Amino acid sequence: MKLSNYQSKLNKENKTDFSGLKAVFINCTLKKSPEKSHTSGLISMSAEIMEENGIHVDIIRAVDHKIAFGVYPDMKEHGWAHDDWPAIQKKVMEANILVIGTPIWLGEKSSVATQVIERLYGFSGETNEQGQYAYYGRVGGCLVTGNEDGIKHVAMSTLYGLQHLGYVIPPQADAGWIGEAGPGASYMDKGSGGPENDFTNKNTTFMTWNLMHMAKMLQDQNGIPAYGNQAKAWEARTDKDHPNPEYR
Repeated sequence: MKLSNYQSKLNKENKTDFSGLKAVFINCTLKKSPEKSHTSGLISMSAEIMEENGIHVDIIRAVDHKIAFGVYPDMKEHGWAHDDWPAIQKKVMEANILVIGTPIWLGEKSSVATQVIERLYGFSGETNEQGQYAYYGRVGGCLVTGNEDGIKHVAMSTLYGLQHLGYVIPPQADAGWIGEAGPGASYMDKGSGGPENDFTNKNTTFMTWNLMHMAKMLQDQNGIPAYGNQAKAWEARTDKDHPNPEYR
């Protein structure tokens, strides 16, 4: 995607070195490649900003892979003949930034987005070298497209899922575009007005820069401080009394 003059100006005048960061976008469209994905169009704007600032970007279209259903890291160990998720999970764990892109169907995120978040959840019990849950120190965002209402609802459930797993959600971490209600034009359709929509472009730009800033801050301080949030330390405590709600 060709960025606007102002977006390009921000990239050119940026003084922060983001080159050590990695980002993964998971496109949760229902359409297999090479069919046109409108969600892909919006993802490309955010990805282009990141790439122009030296961030390594991977874009994964989930339906192009054989992802098993379930909530374990590798479902081949639970009766499934094929499961491409472990390779995707590896890319996710190597990245500082994860963005879930999804269309709206029946007012909700796509079934593929739900499956992706379930599979992310299957890894959430793992811990890092500091004893924190595995996703600590990473940032998450959400991009949404559709031609019916529901951007905020979809973003709300998606971002809640990511933060519950351990992702840090920076300010303005979602953006989206919806066309006219009903069977109208979609984001990349000719004459839709999607790529020209100033509100969508602003929010996508803000989201992208906030993700980059937060990821850089976390990288510079080696993630979230490992104090008061270590699972094994909680389990290993010797004093297992409970708070007294009557005490003041």
